[in-house]
Amino acid sequence: MNKKGAIKSRKKLILATTSPHRIKAFETLDIPFDFEGSDVEEYFEGRPDGPEKLVMCLAKLKAEAVAKNHKENCIIIGFDSVGCFEGKILEKPKSKADAFRRLKALSGNKYEFYTGIHLIDNYLEGGQTAYYLAIKTEVLMRELETSEINHYLMQDPNFKTYAIGHSTFGNYGATFAKEIHGSYNNLLYGLPLEAVIEIIRVVWS
Repeated sequence: MNKKGAIKSRKKLILATTSPHRIKAFETLDIPFDFEGSDVEEYFEGRPDGPEKLVMCLAKLKAEAVAKNHKENCIIIGFDSVGCFEGKILEKPKSKADAFRRLKALSGNKYEFYTGIHLIDNYLEGGQTAYYLAIKTEVLMRELETSEINHYLMQDPNFKTYAIGHSTFGNYGATFAKEIHGSYNNLLYGLPLEAVIEIIRVVWS
């Protein structure tokens, strides 16, 4: 699917994601782009243990998977996000009970949210990787009452789609973060727009 923008370029840009949050965030840049799912298996033997290395690995795999469908004349950007609490990687909860335990544990505590970005520029000889990095946002959760957690989980049917177990906007989950250090867009969308636009400025011309 194509999203049209006001900025013109000879280079085609493809986001290796079908995340509605990332797509919505990217639309604010008013840059023309396509998006495409990668169907990458995120759970595999021998994958990196650390959150930063993990998101960079998965972002790379997603970008490469989409790049295989587009041999030349395009730029592909892959993304992946996870949370990290007390050294443990946080990924999408498997059930409401899992999400409840997650939010109860995070209540009143600090955690980190990482997003990996991996760009492949097929305009370069051999389809070289032009840019890759991981962005970390530190978050302090306010103290949550049990009733608040239950209220959120009843309100948002999509809680299983978030790496930290809850949405950060558009519902009661937007009240959970007390302090944010680092990229706000990273936490909000799983897409740090300020970092992505810097990458695009390098390769867009």
